[in-house]
Amino acid sequence: MGKDLYDTYSVARQVVDEADEALGGTLKHVMFEGSQEDLTRTENAQPAILTTSIAMLRVLESERGFKIEDTCKHALGHSLGEYSALVATKAVTLHDAVKLVRLRGQAMTKAVTNKGTTAMSALVVRADKLESLVTTMDEIKASLPAGELAEIANINSSFQVVISGTVRGVDHASRMLQAKKIAARAVDLPVSAPFHCSLMQPAADAMKIALKDVHFQKPVINVISNVTAKPITRVEDISDLLVKQVTGTVQWHTSIKYLRDQENVHDYISLGPGKVLANLLRKEYPLDFVKTVTTADDIQQWAL
Repeated sequence: MGKDLYDTYSVARQVVDEADEALGGTLKHVMFEGSQEDLTRTENAQPAILTTSIAMLRVLESERGFKIEDTCKHALGHSLGEYSALVATKAVTLHDAVKLVRLRGQAMTKAVTNKGTTAMSALVVRADKLESLVTTMDEIKASLPAGELAEIANINSSFQVVISGTVRGVDHASRMLQAKKIAARAVDLPVSAPFHCSLMQPAADAMKIALKDVHFQKPVINVISNVTAKPITRVEDISDLLVKQVTGTVQWHTSIKYLRDQENVHDYISLGPGKVLANLLRKEYPLDFVKTVTTADDIQQWAL
């Protein structure tokens, strides 16, 4: 991951080397030479994605004269991506952020000791049924027997929601939502832990301790919180919101609706490895402009 940037641009090498040093020299090998299995372990994937995203940003800045504060009015990132948004807006250093997300990945993996008892599932939501899904999930959660859990992890769009919890809880919720004609189908996700649900409370506790020692500054542009789907207005709230994000629902769909409805945003730059978020935006809002930057080639062809 990010090898094309590292080989092509000196500023990308500086970013990757800085992150690698912050993690004791354990990141670069995994990013460039590690197995796919090693790279996709959440304790490695999280710092690798963050580092690659910031390397892309720094190359845009140095090679294309890009300035986030001149070009953009808002920044947001999905789950881990919120850390990328905070680094991009100069609210936190890369050195601190990459250490935080390594810990975040480790803590999330350790939060559940018996991995075979937990699950996550992506639901295809039927047209105009998102509100019903949210309401029904509250009812399902309340009706589950003791020890079972199903909660909304991500609301990614009007047509895609991810639920998280115990295997039986998630399976029951998926079946109920399909039986009620709220969800069209469900797809089990190959994940190492049930992210963004209350089973992640031990990870949230670990992050709360770690975040106490991190210095945040006011972002140079608004950063939209995953938890509130609104701009973070006080620097002192950043740590608490990042803790709440570990167990809370990623309000991605609501965040985008806030930007469109309240801020009249219809142009987006999607920066980082992969095009999942860009594709969600394009499907939901086909008339909006979405520019993706995922590779060194994208940077070489950059034009706004």
